Amino acid sequence: MNLENYFISLFNNSHIGDDAAVIGDFVYSKDAFFEDVHFKKEWMSYYQIAQKAMLVNISDAIAMNAKPCYALLSVAMPKSMDKKAMQELAEGFKDVAKCYNIEIIGGDTISNTKLDITVTIISKSKKPLFRKGIRDTYLLAYTGELGRSAKDLKKLFRGGKINKKSKFVNIVLREAFMQRSARYLKAGMDISDGLFSDLQKILKVNNCGISFDTKIKKDKGCSGEEYEMLVAFDKRDIKAIQRRAKQSKTKLTVFGAASCNRYINRCKAHHF
Repeated sequence: MNLENYFISLFNNSHIGDDAAVIGDFVYSKDAFFEDVHFKKEWMSYYQIAQKAMLVNISDAIAMNAKPCYALLSVAMPKSMDKKAMQELAEGFKDVAKCYNIEIIGGDTISNTKLDITVTIISKSKKPLFRKGIRDTYLLAYTGELGRSAKDLKKLFRGGKINKKSKFVNIVLREAFMQRSARYLKAGMDISDGLFSDLQKILKVNNCGISFDTKIKKDKGCSGEEYEMLVAFDKRDIKAIQRRAKQSKTKLTVFGAASCNRYINRCKAHHF
């Protein structure tokens, strides 16, 4: 058990363990986006920083089949930030909120040595999608393409530049696919720590392993911050799922099926 999992295990609560906590019809998610941990200021504009901070949180709501409604922001800003930088940061938050019909209802601001952001998204769902719900022979699939985010991150660490449309900066969320496919999906989560690491999480909570149908290279399986969707469904529904993927213009890769085979994650932990 890595230190992140150990710390989470200290809180024995039935609401913890999914992408978000479900209480009644409300779904609550919260993520941190800290300077020198998740980003460096020379990599992104203030607008892009705020944009990504919002999107990584909205991704959790989408993974739970929830509609985001409200946001609470906590922003710790260095004293060196001027009014222009603050305005740019605010515009990034507001534009993403407007795109998803989210109302920013409050939060907190403090002075800090670095730019640290936490966002709480409050959503609604009549039928949330949990990580638990996988049965033997259920198929496992992921959306989109994997691997580019890790490559671009390595390029940034080497002092290089990345395309403005890079997924590392401009996240593409899969709300259309999730909304259309929700009735057929049995379990799911977003891919934030890498496919192999997040696969380990979802298999563990379901006490199962996997039989791979497709070989996935390590550079793709270990690439974090992809924010694609990892989903499970009954093999009888594969045509319905594929049809909805096509309707939403979403590439879908079915790569295996739940089984009793033991699964071993080959990636290093992204945290701690």
